[in-house]
Amino acid sequence: MAKNKRIAAARSKVTHGQAYGLDEAISLVKGNATAKFDETVEISLNLGIDPRHADQMVRGFVSLPNGTGKTLRVGVFARGAKAEEATAAGADVVGAEDLMEKVQAGEIEFDRCIATPDMMALVGRLGKILGPRGLMPNPKLGTVTMDVKGAITAAKSGQVEYRAEKAGIVHAGIGKASFDEAKLIENARAFIDAVQKARPTGAKGTYLKKIALASTMGPGVQVDTSAFAG
Repeated sequence: MAKNKRIAAARSKVTHGQAYGLDEAISLVKGNATAKFDETVEISLNLGIDPRHADQMVRGFVSLPNGTGKTLRVGVFARGAKAEEATAAGADVVGAEDLMEKVQAGEIEFDRCIATPDMMALVGRLGKILGPRGLMPNPKLGTVTMDVKGAITAAKSGQVEYRAEKAGIVHAGIGKASFDEAKLIENARAFIDAVQKARPTGAKGTYLKKIALASTMGPGVQVDTSAFAG
């Protein structure tokens, strides 16, 4: 009953169908994050694209200026000096055939997967396992690279991945409810800007159709897109 009252109270503060300015939307989301844990603040962008067409796919990484508040586990496929570099840079798990065997056994102990180019023949065998989880290293995303240290540092410092789903929606966590409003606003702007810059050549008409914010257990708050039109 207490949970239902909490949800009802949170929803009563948000006017259905109203689009708020980003600052006010962040304030509402923070105020409605009343769960007993530090809720994640999530952003969703509804884009005017059809991801089924290759020229309308939107995918990439963005480094949030204030981090995500989450510790990302990084796995690296590398050998020799590059494996040592990965370990020194703070990778959580590093290996080659041994790491491949772990993944095949269902032991996936990482949230981001990085590989050196020479390891892709090995990693390619794991496509059916890593692919559906969004963990397959990709040179276009900077996760197939010889700059192992740089990729690990980026991942650990608040870099988030975004990828359009079938309905053309892109979403990601942009921080914790405990963050200052100014930091959440800055992160939100950085994410929106990155997705706008990633507009594919095949996108026609209105690209940024809707923006919504919510905490893990809180109601969604619609954001006015006019400030981001362009």
